[in-house]
Order: sequence, then C-alpha cells, then structure tokens
Amino acid sequence: MELNICVAMIQILIIEDDRDILQNTAELLELEGYSTLTAANGKIGLEKTKLYSPDLILCDLRMPEMDGFSLLKHLKQDSDTKKIPFIFFSAKSELIEIKMGLDAGANDYVTKPFELEELLLSIENCLDSREQA
Repeated sequence: MELNICVAMIQILIIEDDRDILQNTAELLELEGYSTLTAANGKIGLEKTKLYSPDLILCDLRMPEMDGFSLLKHLKQDSDTKKIPFIFFSAKSELIEIKMGLDAGANDYVTKPFELEELLLSIENCLDSREQA
C-alpha cells in the first residue's frame, strides 16, 4: 500500500499527437498508480512542463508545432527543467533514431508499439536515476 501512495505522487507528462495513443498510455499509467498530464504536441508540452513541473516526461518524436527533439533542446537549456527525466517513445525504431534521441539528452527511448512492462521499467529506471543524482 505504501508503494501505491508513493507512485501516485509521481506525475508523468505524456506528449503525443496521436489521440488514441495519448489516451491509452495515460490510462495505462493511471491504472499503475501514476498521475498523468497530457499534451498533443511539443509546444503545449513545453507550456505544461513549465506550469506543472512533472516528475518525468514521456514524449513522441515526430509531432506538429514542435517535435520531440526541439522540445528536449528547450528543456535542457532551462535550469528549471533540465533535470526532468525524459523518455522518447516513438514508432521510429531504427538504431540511428534511437542513438539520435539518446545523444540529444533523453534518458531512454522506448519504441511503439511498446509492452507495458518495458515502459514501466524505463520509467522506474529514470526515476531511480534522478533520485540518485
């Protein structure tokens, strides 16, 4: 029970332009006890990050308005947001895309479609790394 209380205090911002993926991912994470915020593109995601300061960001790579790379660049330049763990999740599964995402400063890269266990493990690892830093 104590673990669920701790997890419920963790807020994850999900940034994804596909409405179905956005809603399904938010629902899955809420069922696991996380609190979620959602944004339909990087521009809205940037605004919500500055407003709510989430514990972790889960972000698609290719979106209108502002893509994931541009968003991550903005976040890394701001002292208030640069330490928020950031996970790309994208259908782009080529090694070059994954390397580009990690080289840009993402903590992890999860390919879609994803297994829930894989996503949860990535989230837990990123949150653990943040606590140790």
